[in-house]
Amino acid sequence: MSDAGLPDAEAHRLPDLIGPGALVMVVGPSGAGKDALIAGARAVFKGDDRFIFADRHVSRPAHPSEVHVSVSDTAFAEATARRKYALTWTAHGINYGIPTTIDDHLRSGRNVVFNASRAIVAEARRRYAQPLVMLIDCPAEIRAARMVLRAREEPLELRQRLARTVEGFDEAWVGVRVDNSGALQVGIERFTAALRNIGAPGPQLAKG
Repeated sequence: MSDAGLPDAEAHRLPDLIGPGALVMVVGPSGAGKDALIAGARAVFKGDDRFIFADRHVSRPAHPSEVHVSVSDTAFAEATARRKYALTWTAHGINYGIPTTIDDHLRSGRNVVFNASRAIVAEARRRYAQPLVMLIDCPAEIRAARMVLRAREEPLELRQRLARTVEGFDEAWVGVRVDNSGALQVGIERFTAALRNIGAPGPQLAKG
């Protein structure tokens, strides 16, 4: 296994991959609290040039529960055609894109953190020198309660999100697991501690 977490057979390709900064993909099921932890970490690391918190472009209206750049379906399609996104995916009929500016940050050695989908991890592992998967999770009953409180999804979409599985995602790719089942501040502390430990060998488990 290489230092970037890739199989040894792929290690010879590292000079061709985008880096040396780490691509930190924050993944997890709906309601796990990814956006809240990222927002907390963004505040903690404000002014720290080691970390860039990339905003997602999303083809739906803005909502208080999620920080993103809202774009129309047409604008998203045009940006995709012009290769303005480094990574894109679609979930529940909504398009998501991460701007190509992240590649420049990674090449300069900065670590890029963003709310990602497990569906793009395989592609990211083929393109980036240091792809790191941070899995945020908590029990299903807690996730369901949080989703009801944020009032962003209709009942059918809520049920679909709770039941969603992602094909092609290997749990072995997870480098850090963060338990976010408790108070928000505790989750932020665990998440920021995990970010500070980027580069430490072996899987990490951020718990109290």
